[in-house]
Amino acid sequence: MFACQWHIDFGLLLATLAGVTLVIASACVFNNYIDRDIDKLMSRTHERALATGKVPPRSALVYATTLGVIGFLALGLFVNIRVVLLGLIAIFVYVVLYGVTKRRSVHGTLVGSFAGAIPPVAGYVAVTNRFDTASLLLFIILVCWQMPHFYAIAIYRFNDYKNAKLPVLPVKYGMQATKLQILIYIFAFTFSSLLLTVYGYVGFSYFIVMVAIGFYWLYMGLDGLKISREKNWAKRMFLFSLVVNLTFAITLTLGPILP
Repeated sequence: MFACQWHIDFGLLLATLAGVTLVIASACVFNNYIDRDIDKLMSRTHERALATGKVPPRSALVYATTLGVIGFLALGLFVNIRVVLLGLIAIFVYVVLYGVTKRRSVHGTLVGSFAGAIPPVAGYVAVTNRFDTASLLLFIILVCWQMPHFYAIAIYRFNDYKNAKLPVLPVKYGMQATKLQILIYIFAFTFSSLLLTVYGYVGFSYFIVMVAIGFYWLYMGLDGLKISREKNWAKRMFLFSLVVNLTFAITLTLGPILP
């Protein structure tokens, strides 16, 4: 809606949704295949079908490949080649780069966020068929949003990541370092989201909403610096991050028709 300014091509909309959904599903299954050993060690993931053995690994690979092929065909035939390129980059980053770095580096979360930020960009590029400043800003905004979102999960599920020996930030550098990173990325998210108004893509109504919700999220983050019961705070931060993302999406969608 942001990209097409509410001049909706429903065929393109459905093809994009179908193609992107299938590519994401493919990446998810590949990721579950790669992570089936560590998924067994975490309460959050130990009941996944590959971790329990309900689905054989070979069947999962066939399923993941089939999903990906159909998804890319839909994007190539009915959307455009730039969205196909974005999908290929996203699946490579998520399955290969993130699959490796999450086990070896504290920066695995950041690598994973690159893949997670691509689907909204794909939606924009599906309409415009170009990479421009707006698409770059969407990418940056979604990367910055994901970092406090996932760091909150890492704090809330600290024991899971520790048991699985995954070097996420709170496990490797502690809670305070993670809280400071959360604050930095919340500020970066708020600042980058406002640039859409600065560059003239959306109006002042969007600007006001994002200032309000961004600074309230920052206030919640600052409150965490003096809280010792990190698990409860992290759960609140995680849930509010979903509110932030939904608010951003709705406000961005309405941006072209708001002042």
